[in-house]
Amino acid sequence: MRTTTRSLAAALAALALLGTAMGAPPGPDRRAGPDVRRPAAPQFRTPHIRFDAQYQHNHYYPERGYLVPSLPTGSISVAFRDGRYFFHGGVWYRPSGTRFVVVLPPIGIFVPILPAAYVTLWIGGTYYYYANGVYYSPAGTSGYVVVEPPAEAATASAAAVPEPVIYPRNGQSAEQTETDRRECNRWATTQPSAMNDAGVFQRAVAACMDARGYTVR
Repeated sequence: MRTTTRSLAAALAALALLGTAMGAPPGPDRRAGPDVRRPAAPQFRTPHIRFDAQYQHNHYYPERGYLVPSLPTGSISVAFRDGRYFFHGGVWYRPSGTRFVVVLPPIGIFVPILPAAYVTLWIGGTYYYYANGVYYSPAGTSGYVVVEPPAEAATASAAAVPEPVIYPRNGQSAEQTETDRRECNRWATTQPSAMNDAGVFQRAVAACMDARGYTVR
């Protein structure tokens, strides 16, 4: 049992390190032009981790059903109906005896923040946020709600909105930049016509980030 526990802990630690080292999406290759992206073939192999390349998300996540001995530091506890879920870095967990199992979140569950890595989607005239096979929709000022995959998600009409390049003018940390980006995305959805016009949404995000001390290209 000690050997098994140590192995699970080591696997979890490796996953955390991997997310730090390889988790960021490759993004546009500015040297090759705005519409060219660097290839992102998975380099890491394990039965417990999968590579999510949907919408060029290009991140690694633990497989659903995988048991871990403890939750990652900073996990958010979310009560929903008759149970409790935990959320961290785009991964959802539920208690399973003395351990925790990676699960697909139920439709309708709320989370106060998005994971640091996500893809903004424009599908059927509506904005969605995507990470780890899960679609999120803004839920007013309370955060985000897990929603059913849009019907158009399987068609060519599901388009990823190009993520802007953000430069912190005031030396903001990566963590602060991500927090400001999420808050500006949420604020942008409240602006007139932003949910019906991708250009309005992007301009609103850029204006919000500029006011917080960033240059957006």
